[in-house]
Amino acid sequence: MIVGLIVACEVAFWVLLAAGLAFRYGLRMPRTGLALLLCEPLLEVVLFIVTAIDLKNGAEPDWRHGLAAVYIGFTVGLGHSTIKWADARVAHRFAGGPPPVKPPRYGTARAVHEWKVAGRWILASLVAVALLQAAVWYVGDDGETGSLRAWQLRMVWLIGINLIIAASYTLFPKRRPADGR
Repeated sequence: MIVGLIVACEVAFWVLLAAGLAFRYGLRMPRTGLALLLCEPLLEVVLFIVTAIDLKNGAEPDWRHGLAAVYIGFTVGLGHSTIKWADARVAHRFAGGPPPVKPPRYGTARAVHEWKVAGRWILASLVAVALLQAAVWYVGDDGETGSLRAWQLRMVWLIGINLIIAASYTLFPKRRPADGR
């Protein structure tokens, strides 16, 4: 049931995003579009509540519960930037908005951009780790929490990978070619 709900939340995320942008730009109803976009966090609240109820009713914590926590964390950390990304492209394509800003390609500006991206992924991972820890405490010593701990370890690895990527752009910045492109 949890995996099905995660899939439903992901589908609903994209449906709400498309509907919000359609109302905002296609139907020229920006308030309705904004209201639909603001409904996005409700999906995670529902997933959180259903997962907690499942654990409360005696379900053995497994990879599904861990995946739910990771999904919520990723939506918290990356959802806003995903919506902004889609909004900029739809505004440009259908509403005469400016072209989307491309990330910098060289030097310090690129390093700063990579640290911002890493920050979003790290936030997502930290939220997931916190939710997983809350689930471990919620289940208590009576339940098997190994799968939740395994998800926590994956999130720590993800944090490390993002730190390495961002640091590599700081320590070894890509330089502008001599021809100026």
